[in-house]
Amino acid sequence: MDELVLEIFDDVPEDAVETIETAILDFNRQHLSLRRKVFIPLKDEYGIVDGGLIGYTGRAWLYTELLFVPEYRRGQGLAGQLLLLAEDEGRRRGCKASIVDTMNPTARRLYEKLGYETFGSLADPAERYSVTWMRKQL
Repeated sequence: MDELVLEIFDDVPEDAVETIETAILDFNRQHLSLRRKVFIPLKDEYGIVDGGLIGYTGRAWLYTELLFVPEYRRGQGLAGQLLLLAEDEGRRRGCKASIVDTMNPTARRLYEKLGYETFGSLADPAERYSVTWMRKQL
């Protein structure tokens, strides 16, 4: 058998990402409950997606992966509306809890206002940002 050579690269080819993601998802489908995507788009006046919420449900959890409101729409409560709509969908899908993570202090305050509680955080060694993980019972 040939000796395995491990190398480190700065760039990741898309086909490598697809291969690894497919392998993980196949494994998870065999051993864990199915994941279903959640997508709630915000669209501009031309119908182009310029923000919204992307996440998934699985194992009785709603996971919010991305939540973005464009600058021109901020201050209207849209982030909270997106999250509450996703939570409603999570409940319909049998989710018992919701999980988010953030490095944005403003977003963290919004999540707290909506009933999310911190269950972990990781400080940035450069002390600029920290990651906060939060959850909420649905």
